[in-house]
Amino acid sequence: MEEQDRSSQPRLPHVLIFPLPIQGHINSMIKLAELLAIAGFKLTFLNSHHNHERLVKFNNIAAHFERYPGFEFKTITDGLPLDHPRAGSWFLDMFEDTMEPKMKQSLREVLVNSSPPVDCIIADGLLGFALDVAKELPINGTEDMDRLMTTVTGMETYLRCRDLPTFCRKLDTEDSIFMKLVVEQTRKSLQADALILNTAEELDGPILSQIRTKCPRVYAVGPLHAQLNTRLNAKHGESYDHFSNTLWEVDKSCIFWLNKQPGRSVIYVSFGSITSMSREQLVELWYGLLNSKTKFLLVVRPNSVIGKDGEGEDVVMELMEKSKDRGYIVNWAPQEAVLNHPAIGGFFTHNGWNSTLESVVPGVPMICWPQFADQHVNSRVVSVVWKIGLDMKDVCDSKIVEKMVNDVMVDRKEEFAKSASEMAKVTNQSVNVGGSSYSNLDCLVEDIRIMSLKKLTK
Repeated sequence: MEEQDRSSQPRLPHVLIFPLPIQGHINSMIKLAELLAIAGFKLTFLNSHHNHERLVKFNNIAAHFERYPGFEFKTITDGLPLDHPRAGSWFLDMFEDTMEPKMKQSLREVLVNSSPPVDCIIADGLLGFALDVAKELPINGTEDMDRLMTTVTGMETYLRCRDLPTFCRKLDTEDSIFMKLVVEQTRKSLQADALILNTAEELDGPILSQIRTKCPRVYAVGPLHAQLNTRLNAKHGESYDHFSNTLWEVDKSCIFWLNKQPGRSVIYVSFGSITSMSREQLVELWYGLLNSKTKFLLVVRPNSVIGKDGEGEDVVMELMEKSKDRGYIVNWAPQEAVLNHPAIGGFFTHNGWNSTLESVVPGVPMICWPQFADQHVNSRVVSVVWKIGLDMKDVCDSKIVEKMVNDVMVDRKEEFAKSASEMAKVTNQSVNVGGSSYSNLDCLVEDIRIMSLKKLTK
């Protein structure tokens, strides 16, 4: 009788997580995957061959996820050769004609051959073709850049032309292609049953209200890394920082260097996994940091400095030699550990959304130097809505760098620290038991269960 009762129980919902094959997107989606695995679901994390190889090479991620019996990593091609550099504008150049068709076909094959069948696909917002596959189966130079964009509901009091994503500013070929891609994929997203967003009601309430006029079912479950820590501590008595999901080899020596520095005395400088800069920009940035008299931890990824015949690498080596007394330069840092280190007093960032949230949670003020996509909007929100940092968009001058670093780290240090601390408190409450994001994740988990049961009764 006991055996019969066990066999009659409904099977666990099977959720497939499908991120865009880029570091920042994988970062968020793998946290969401673990949150759903903690809820007891069967999870398939679908990554590109290239990125999965890097994850396994640099991390103990496979061993970490063995604790979840229903968790499985699967890989598909991203449409590019394994030796493709995947740097610069590769995504814009290759997505529509090369990557999307091959990834779409590979996704179709994964779903057709999946056992048990996939009940729910959670695809990246830029992978609208996943909706097509699921349903098949069915499962300008003269503009005043400081003019307010009063037609953007919820942001009409602070969003300027200057704060729009770069592809909304210009009409050249590359930006037009990306604009078309974003419009198409955003429209596709309205066909989804629901949207899962890595934010909190307390951070983006007015924006979420507007999104719900188009798609009523929205789960704001972020910040995902803080939510995951809450759930892991409750489930396993640990945080997730003992494993990493980065595609780059982490240089942990910077933590030992930080251990020797006074509290809130160091500004952390990193511009993410994609951004590149010219030799001239790096030099301006470095001189601004050096002249500010504040100690700094600077991340310069390999091949991220644009130059001829290796001059980019040469300038990095030269700056490393000259920075010994005042700063520390690494190829890649364990960012969340760095931002949570007591020696860190500020974050000089490109304002990718992951980096922004990773700074908000520990209460670290920001200097914002956005480069593309949503980063321009994020930097405006950080500076004038949340008031926890300064916005340096559209410039890179050593004098401006010096002044902003001095403002955040010295002259207005306590002002920014207080605002950032208050924002951190509110944000962390959202992922604690009873908080908005915590409750929203519970709702998401329950709704997937219900959806799965409905499928079984059809």
